[in-house]
Amino acid sequence: MSRRRIIVVTVGVMLSLFMAAVESTVIATAMPTIITQLGGLAIYSWAFSAYMLASTTTVPIYGKLSDLYGRRPIYLAAMALFLAGSVLSGQAQSMSELVAFRALQGLGAGGLHPLAFIMIGDMFSFEQRARMQGFFSGVWGVASIVGPLLGGFLVDHVSWRWVFYVNLAPGLVAALLVWTGWRDAGRAAGAPRVSVDYTGAALLSAGVVALLLGLFQLGTPASWELLVLALALFAALLWVERRAADPILPLPLFKGRLFAVACTHGLLAGWTMFGSTAFVPLFVQAALGTSATAAGSTLTPMMLNWVCASIIGSRLLLRFGYRTIALVGMCALTAGAFSMSQVGAQTPLPIIMVCAGLMGVGMGFSVPSFMIAVQSSVERRTLGTATAMLQFSRSIGGTLGVSVMGAVLSMSLAASGVSQVVVGRNRMADAGVMLDSALQTALVGGIRSVFLLAAAAAALGLVAVALAPRGRITGQRGRASDASPQVAAVSQPTNPQPRR
Repeated sequence: MSRRRIIVVTVGVMLSLFMAAVESTVIATAMPTIITQLGGLAIYSWAFSAYMLASTTTVPIYGKLSDLYGRRPIYLAAMALFLAGSVLSGQAQSMSELVAFRALQGLGAGGLHPLAFIMIGDMFSFEQRARMQGFFSGVWGVASIVGPLLGGFLVDHVSWRWVFYVNLAPGLVAALLVWTGWRDAGRAAGAPRVSVDYTGAALLSAGVVALLLGLFQLGTPASWELLVLALALFAALLWVERRAADPILPLPLFKGRLFAVACTHGLLAGWTMFGSTAFVPLFVQAALGTSATAAGSTLTPMMLNWVCASIIGSRLLLRFGYRTIALVGMCALTAGAFSMSQVGAQTPLPIIMVCAGLMGVGMGFSVPSFMIAVQSSVERRTLGTATAMLQFSRSIGGTLGVSVMGAVLSMSLAASGVSQVVVGRNRMADAGVMLDSALQTALVGGIRSVFLLAAAAAALGLVAVALAPRGRITGQRGRASDASPQVAAVSQPTNPQPRR
């Protein structure tokens, strides 16, 4: 594509990333007001869970569809679903309707995230992606700050419905820019026409949904039935994918050590980071007695450090091996998560912010390293599938982390004779108002167990990264044959070779 088209598409992609990132934070600000108007407290969590389930299960499907039918039509279809879900969510008249429309919104979000990075991988060489990482990471950093502020402003001065309507303008502009700027490469002459692995897609989606539903209800008889069902569906998925002509789950890619390690890292790092993110504000507000604003600000160093570290780490890829940078990142993530497991009711807030910031540094160094390494090593025809699988591994890791860590907290509180309902009724929003001594002790102990579980996941991730192949990214697309895609662009040259 021409330089002008690349600029147009890049702006569109960054705008859609910003929109999706803001949506993930702005909704939390509005939910208390939505509950007071629509009711449905019993299914409150499903406004988040439905979005999470839909977006998580569709990530690898979008990647495969974009490889088969081109980036532009699949991106526009994902944007259409996201915007339709946004409009309908803003018009919801009950919590049940909101949950259903949030699921539709999630179906679109499952495509926007991976397709943005897939198109970035298509447009830019390794060196260009490393230098431009700051722009893309900056989108998330700004969104993490703007989201809560925007949500509070809209709820206080306009209406909670505009939390969803606000997606329309940037979404339509992003779609227009991608539509006019992007050009998909034509199919090579004589290339075989492949079909979509609908059976594999259905089994993968059903298996993930059953697994997540089972974890959301962990401890109940239904949860074990769902977990057994998930195991059976995944076994069927592996059987089908080994025989599929063009599988939705890229099993051949896992034969490459880099790709297998990258997905394992994504799973465990996502578990650590996103699982912890869900419980840091709860600990700060309920156990330390701070305000909701102070609790939310605790995560700011984490997000800002993630952005800064990703910028620095991506530049360092031009001089050092990706494995070295990822190891430094995982050491920081493990240290930060373990430090969080040692906090108590008397821990000063700045110390907690330092621990959270250390975790952000870990993600900033390790995540872009593996993303760029994998994108620089696979065949172009599998770029979308490989990128989507990395996104999927982090997404499913975060979902599993929140589910399991939430179950651990519930069991810890139950063992102390305290229920989460009691904690919720006694938690105050005003700064300086604390839980009584028994509740505070139980909650601190429960959340420390949660953070210890996050530290264990980070330590396992560190071990996985240590098993990654050594070498530097050459910046050349994988040289393996189409029949058996392997990692080929991570080798041992002294200096990275630029792509011409």
